[in-house]
Amino acid sequence: MSREPRFLDSPLPSLRQARSVPATMGLVLLALVPGTAASVLAFGPGLLLNLALAALLALAVEAAVLALRGAALRPALTDLSAPLAGVLFALALPPSAPWWMLLVGIVAAIAVAKHLFGGLGHNPFNPAMVGVAVVVLAFPYEYSQWTVPGHWDAVSQATPLARMREGTQAALALSELRAAIVLAPWAWIAAAHALGGLFLLALRVIPWQTPVAVLGTTVLLSLPFWLFEPDRHPSPLFHLGAGALVFAAFFIATDPVSGCTTPRGRLAFGAGVALLTLAIRRWGAFPDAVAFAVLLMNSAAPLLDRLLRPRWFGEHRGAP
Repeated sequence: MSREPRFLDSPLPSLRQARSVPATMGLVLLALVPGTAASVLAFGPGLLLNLALAALLALAVEAAVLALRGAALRPALTDLSAPLAGVLFALALPPSAPWWMLLVGIVAAIAVAKHLFGGLGHNPFNPAMVGVAVVVLAFPYEYSQWTVPGHWDAVSQATPLARMREGTQAALALSELRAAIVLAPWAWIAAAHALGGLFLLALRVIPWQTPVAVLGTTVLLSLPFWLFEPDRHPSPLFHLGAGALVFAAFFIATDPVSGCTTPRGRLAFGAGVALLTLAIRRWGAFPDAVAFAVLLMNSAAPLLDRLLRPRWFGEHRGAP
C-alpha cells in the first residue's frame, strides 16, 4: 500500500490547512542555508557548483523519466522535490566529487528510488540516501577524497570518522589520535544544520520526535562507553559533530514518505537510525553509515507504524 505525503502545519489537520508540497520543499531548502554556508566556509565555493549541478541534474532526470512514463511535466517539475533531493544528495558528498559521480547518484535517487516506485509519495526509501549509498558502494575511493577544511586547494583529507576508524583498527588510543583529528569545522557544520532544523521545528514543518530520538539515542548509547573507557570510545559530542548524524536527524530521517508517520513510530525510527549508525561506525565497513542506517529503517517504517500506532477510541488492546 502506498503512503501519500502529508505536510501539515499541525498534527490535527482539521484545525489548520495542510501546506502545499512546493511550500514545504521551499522551507526545507531555506533551512539548509546555514549548513550550506558553513560547508562553503570550510570547503570552499566549489561546493556551490556541485549543489547547483545536482539540482539541475535532478530536474533533468525527473523530466526524462516523466517523459518516458508519459506523465505530465507539471506539477512534478515545479514542486521542488527533485531539486531538494539533489541538494540533499550533494551535501552528503565530498565537495570535490566529479560531475559523473553526481550524475550516477542522481539517476539512482530520482529514476530508481523515486520513480521506479511511482513517484513522489510512493517511494519507500529516501531518494537522496539511495543515491549516497550507490556512490559509496560504487566509488569508495572518490567518496573518500575530501577537501581539507580551510585549504580549498588540498584534497585527500580523511574525515574525523575515517581517522578514528583507522586509529582504532591500528589499536591506537584516542589520546594518540587527537592531534591528527580536526573536528572543529565539521562540528560547526553540524551546529549550522541543527540551527536550520530548529527553524523547521519552529514552523512545524517536521515532527519533533524523529530528531529528538536520533540525537538523544546517540547520546544515551555512546555516553556510558565514553565515561567507562574514554581512551577507546569517542564522546557523544564527537559522534554528533564528526559525521552526518545531525544533518540526517533533521533533514533525512524526517522524510514524511519514507519514514514513520505515528508519534511512537517516529521515536522508534529515530532511535533505530542512531543505533544502526553507531553500530556500523564501530563494526561496519564504512566510517559513517547514516545513509545505510536510514535505508534500513525505511524498510522497517511500515511495520513500526503498524505496531506503534495509537489506539482508536474504544479499541481493545489486542485488536489488529
